[in-house]
Amino acid sequence: MKNFRINLSIFAIIAVLFSSCASGGGGMSRTAKGGVIGAGSGAVVGGVVGRVAGNTAAGAIIGAAVGGSAGALIGRRMDKQAEELQRDLEGASVERVGEGIKITFDSGILYAVNSAELQSNAKTEISQLAQTLKKYPDTNILIEGHTDNTGNRSINQPLSERRAQSVADYLAMNGVDRSRMNTTGYADDQPVADNSTAAGRQQNRRVEIAIYANEKMKKAAERGDL
Repeated sequence: MKNFRINLSIFAIIAVLFSSCASGGGGMSRTAKGGVIGAGSGAVVGGVVGRVAGNTAAGAIIGAAVGGSAGALIGRRMDKQAEELQRDLEGASVERVGEGIKITFDSGILYAVNSAELQSNAKTEISQLAQTLKKYPDTNILIEGHTDNTGNRSINQPLSERRAQSVADYLAMNGVDRSRMNTTGYADDQPVADNSTAAGRQQNRRVEIAIYANEKMKKAAERGDL
């Protein structure tokens, strides 16, 4: 099912942190306050968002944010990319988060049970994702594998890692530069639903992809060149 939406809860968190900074800023100028928000609180916001959202992909995006006018330029670039992804990906949820994009694939679309080998329909989806990623080369890509809590950790941890890696490998086969990609696996550490139900476990078996600006894009945004 397609899902393209702004994550308002995350922006609410940012607003609270901004208000806290502004109220304690004394005689700081608006520009100086924006600099504190953009450069100083990325890691803090990332940690908070990661806990609230129940995943680390959103936290990684917010933690990489620059804020201010540069962040607004990056956001507009991400809007365009997200619209293309939402249009082209049939089996993924696409969310605009802060200055980046979070994509979630249900692992049932990607893999057979207890397997990290991509299914044929998954390859079609990831090939399409690769085409869009290549059009926007100045981004970093974090790929995370997640499992439900069935089985033991000695099985789930390497399975989550292999699933993330298989997505990265197929993206690379389709021309996405490997230097842009990082992969990690979390086993069942980051559930987004109740593992006591079959429906919840299905939601927890997933691959999440975070797309956010690399240093080249950030510098271009700071110069106003985006």
